[in-house]
Amino acid sequence: MPTNQTIDSIYRSHSRRVLATLIRLLGDFDRAEEALHDAFAAAAQQWTQETIPANPYAWLVSAGRFRAIDHIRRRTRFDAARSDIADSLYPEGEAMETTEPEEIEDDMLRLIFTCCHPLVPAEARMAMALREVCGLTTEEIAHAFLIPAPTVAQRIVRAKNRIRSARIPYEVPGKTELPERLAQVLHVIYLVFNEGYSASSGSAIVRAGLAAEAIRLCRLLLQLLPDPEIEGLLAIMLLQDSRRLARTDASGDLVLLVDQDRALWNRSQIREGLLLSARAMSAESVGSYALQAAIAAEHARAVTAGDTDWQQLVTLYDLLLMASPSPVIELNRAVAISMRDGPATALFIVDGLLHEERMARYHLTHAARADFLRQLGRLDEARQAYETALSLCQQAPEQAFLRKRLSELDDIAR
Repeated sequence: MPTNQTIDSIYRSHSRRVLATLIRLLGDFDRAEEALHDAFAAAAQQWTQETIPANPYAWLVSAGRFRAIDHIRRRTRFDAARSDIADSLYPEGEAMETTEPEEIEDDMLRLIFTCCHPLVPAEARMAMALREVCGLTTEEIAHAFLIPAPTVAQRIVRAKNRIRSARIPYEVPGKTELPERLAQVLHVIYLVFNEGYSASSGSAIVRAGLAAEAIRLCRLLLQLLPDPEIEGLLAIMLLQDSRRLARTDASGDLVLLVDQDRALWNRSQIREGLLLSARAMSAESVGSYALQAAIAAEHARAVTAGDTDWQQLVTLYDLLLMASPSPVIELNRAVAISMRDGPATALFIVDGLLHEERMARYHLTHAARADFLRQLGRLDEARQAYETALSLCQQAPEQAFLRKRLSELDDIAR
C-alpha cells in the first residue's frame, strides 16, 4: 500500500483540480466534495506503491464520479421519478477520459468564476473561493478574514444554496462579460497565491503547488483577456515566487527579505516579472496590481538589500494607498518608512493602525511594532509585542521566528 505521506502529497497536489472537475461533472458542490473524499479513500485501499496511476487526476475523477453515481442510484432506487439521474450523469458504457482536456477554460477557472458570480452574495464569494479553490478550512478562512468561524460556515452554505437555486452556470463567461467580472476573479487568484506563498497556518511557510496553480490560472486568464491588471498580478506572483528557495534556511526556518541569499532567487521568473511589470506600469490606466508589481520589481532589481531604493518604495506605497486604501498596505508602507527614516516614525504609524480591530488581531502588526521597539531599545515593550504576535500567529515557521526574536531579547538583556 502507498504510504500516508504519498497519499497526502497527491491530495495536496491534485485534490482541488479533482474537486473542480467533479463539480462540473456532478453539478453539485456537496456531492462533489463527498465524491472527492470517496475517491481518495478508494485510492488508499486500492493503490500500492508500484501501481499508483501515471495520471492520478484522471483516476481520482473517474473513481469519484463512479462512487457518486452509485450513491445516487442507491438513494433513489425506490423513486421511479428520479431513477434516471445517475444514468444522465454517466450513461451505460461511457468511458471516463484518462487525459486532462487541453482547454484554456479549464475547470479551476470555471470554479473561480462560479464562486465569484454576481448572484452569489458579495460577502460570501471570497470565503467560498478559499474553501473550494484552496481547500482551506472554515477556521483558517476565519483567521484570514478575522471573523468568527460560524460566520464563515454560514456564508459558504448560503453561497452554495444560491448557486444551486439560481442554477448558476459552471463556466467561464464570454469575452463581453469578462471585464465586469475581472476584479473579483483577480482578487481570488491573488488570495490563492498568497495562501501558497505564505500559508495562513500549518507547518510550512510555502504551499508551492497552490502558488504555481495561481500563476497558471493567471496565465490562462491573460490569454482570454489581455489586460494590464492581469499582467500586473502575474508580475507580482512571479517576482514574489522567485524568492521561494531563499525564504527558508536549511533547517526550514524563516529568512527575512533583507537577509536572503539573492543568488537563490529565480532569475528567469524575475526577468519575466520585470517585463510584465513595465508593461503594466506603462498602460494608460495604472491599477493597484500594477503598483504592487512595481514594488516587487524594486526589490527584485536590488543586487543587495543595501541597494534597495526605499525612497522609491515609499512613493509607490503612497500611490498604492491612493489607488487601493488598506490598513495592510499602510503597515507595509510603515516598514518601508522605517528603512528610509528610522523606526520612530514607523512606530507612530503602526500605533495608529492598532486602533482598528482587524489590525489589532493581525499578528504581523504586532511583529512589526515589536521590531521597531527593539530597534529603539525599548526592550520590555518589544517583548510584550512579540508575545502578542506569537499568540495570534498560526503558522509554525513564523512562530519559531518570533520565539527566536524573544530569545534574542533575553540575550540582549543579559
